[in-house]
Amino acid sequence: MLKAERISVMNLENAIRGARNPLNSWARMDSYYNEKGEFVLGENDLSLAVRLCSAGSDHRKFIRQILVSMDITAPMYWWKEFDTYKVGTVANSTSTMHKIHAKPFSLADFSTDHLTPASLAEFEKYVAYLETVRLRYMESKDKADWYDLIQLLPSSYDQMRTVTLNYEVLANIYYARRSHKLDEWHTLCDAILELPYARELIGACGKEA
Repeated sequence: MLKAERISVMNLENAIRGARNPLNSWARMDSYYNEKGEFVLGENDLSLAVRLCSAGSDHRKFIRQILVSMDITAPMYWWKEFDTYKVGTVANSTSTMHKIHAKPFSLADFSTDHLTPASLAEFEKYVAYLETVRLRYMESKDKADWYDLIQLLPSSYDQMRTVTLNYEVLANIYYARRSHKLDEWHTLCDAILELPYARELIGACGKEA
């Protein structure tokens, strides 16, 4: 299970203006803000952006300046893979160390969407035991009980992180992970394609000459 929420795309205007700096072609800019305050790429600017993206990473530096912020909720086993993408990303996560005991455990705290019925029944017992340990820790404040919580916590535990990336990183993610075995990557790749001009710009990144 993966959720991408509260998505913001920023700095598109500055990025496309910067893309015109090498040839001093600012006079050809035809982008504008619509009545909703959204920045809309004009025909000239979009054509240039697509050409630069398809020309390769050396030419599409401007998409590194298109910034994206989103809240991603996903299981720990997925976050271990996401942590491959260290360059061009910043993430602030909810704290397992400090807040693991702050609320009761329930099945909703875990990604169980692919468990078989038999495994789900067993996992419910496991979650109930985690809650028993949590209550024991809340009463005793014994560090041994806290360590039980930390070391018993399964990798299916869902964590939310506020992540900042850019379109270059998202292009790398999309082409590296769109056929991955984990469904979580497919969900994120689908969300990437829904970003403004992602189908045109990130799509063009897969057509390098």
